[in-house]
Amino acid sequence: MSKVKKDTIKAKGFAIQVYTGDFKNDYISLTDIAKYKNAEEPNVVVANWMRNYNTIEYLGIWEQLNNLEFKPLEF
Repeated sequence: MSKVKKDTIKAKGFAIQVYTGDFKNDYISLTDIAKYKNAEEPNVVVANWMRNYNTIEYLGIWEQLNNLEFKPLEF
């Protein structure tokens, strides 16, 4: 089992956590990015992103490209 490596990058003065487990795939914290819009309640920003049609469309396309078992009709 590989150990997850955690780094921090700065963008516009905000610290954003970056995680990697295999040094091929990096994951960034959406909550940290959302703090740029609303430092008090970043969860509200993330919830709004997840309800946005463009976000849902992007996630569907990403799944089609990266998940061989993805079923678009069930999405």
